[in-house]
Amino acid sequence: MGLTGFRGRIVSLAVLTATLVVAVLVVLSHVLLTRATDADTRTLARTRAEAVASTVQVHNGTVRLVEGTGDAFDTVAWVYADGRLIDGAAHSPMLGIVDRLGSSTRAEFQTTGHYLLYAEPLPVHGHPVTVVVTVDLAPYENAEQRSLLMSLVLGGLAVVLAGFVAYLGVSRALRVVHQMSALADEWGDHDPGRRFGLGPARDEFGELAQTFDRLLDRVSDTIADERRLTDEIAHELRTPMTVLRGEAQLAELSGTHVVPHVVLAETDRLSAAVSAILDAARSRMRGEASCRLALVLHHVSEGRDVQIDVPAELEVAVPAEVVTAVLAPLIDNATRHARTTASLQAEVAGDSVVVHVLDDGPGFGPDDLERVFAPGHSGADGHGLGLAVVRRIAAATGLGVRAVADGRGHVEVRFPRA
Repeated sequence: MGLTGFRGRIVSLAVLTATLVVAVLVVLSHVLLTRATDADTRTLARTRAEAVASTVQVHNGTVRLVEGTGDAFDTVAWVYADGRLIDGAAHSPMLGIVDRLGSSTRAEFQTTGHYLLYAEPLPVHGHPVTVVVTVDLAPYENAEQRSLLMSLVLGGLAVVLAGFVAYLGVSRALRVVHQMSALADEWGDHDPGRRFGLGPARDEFGELAQTFDRLLDRVSDTIADERRLTDEIAHELRTPMTVLRGEAQLAELSGTHVVPHVVLAETDRLSAAVSAILDAARSRMRGEASCRLALVLHHVSEGRDVQIDVPAELEVAVPAEVVTAVLAPLIDNATRHARTTASLQAEVAGDSVVVHVLDDGPGFGPDDLERVFAPGHSGADGHGLGLAVVRRIAAATGLGVRAVADGRGHVEVRFPRA
């Protein structure tokens, strides 16, 4: 994968961040150094001007410098008195600027080339005196350039180091993730009961381990559900197949024909089982859908003596195939066990629609509410897919099914409201 995946993005982000930080620090340090250098050069210029000014005296009405003290400043200082140059090198290439500053009546700085010029007026006993001094900026500029170069080199090394450390850290972290992913994948295929079991999460890897544990739990539950569903369907399909085989063997032994209505009835049971399973699977693959409940219930109850009390405009957020797959066996069960009447009622409960499948038969006892959903359980004469498969299909499609012990046959199915 190289540096094009997650690792590359993290390393690139670390390098970019380090580059921005280094750039800000380099610029900030250079600005601060420049300001400090400017302050030092200005302080040096004032100090020189004060040193030169201390040598200025008035003797017999004439302004002059103390003998022997002004020679050291000839190349870096000029003294103007009464509008004329009285000391300093007159051949300096900066003399034009110096002459202008020499006539200045206020303290003034001016930069020219690699030099800083400073003029300071000094009224001496009524004589206008201006001292002009210069400071060579070349050493300071060279120091600034060396400092900037050193900062850039150190900053570049810091960026490289940050990228290298980020690469090592992310590589080590991803190594752990790859190992955990490989183990989880292997356990899910060959040993779904294995778990990391690291306890409370102390860091992100602990949270990842808990996530993998939950994922493996769901995989294990799904496998167990599929096995149970297979067993239940096999049981439900085996019953009509056994009846068909028995009828065929009986007819063979007695030399008579197979009773047509038995074959048709058992074939219908097989077809209903297969259709219900396929419809539920197809509805899950198609995703979410909705249907008008009353229309589906009238269609499912066609040919049966069932009273339907459902609002015509009521809709559920479930495909019609799923409603049919879940309610058809329950309606068949209710009509088989009803003494006189079976009915369907619907009520809205918040975001859900509860459908009641009722009959005036013996119903369920308190101890039978869960046992009736057990695989293989059926009434005296068997019916439809059986409540076990009904609940399994309902659970697979996000519905709720429960039996109610209220002295009559009563099963509730909870659908999401559209």
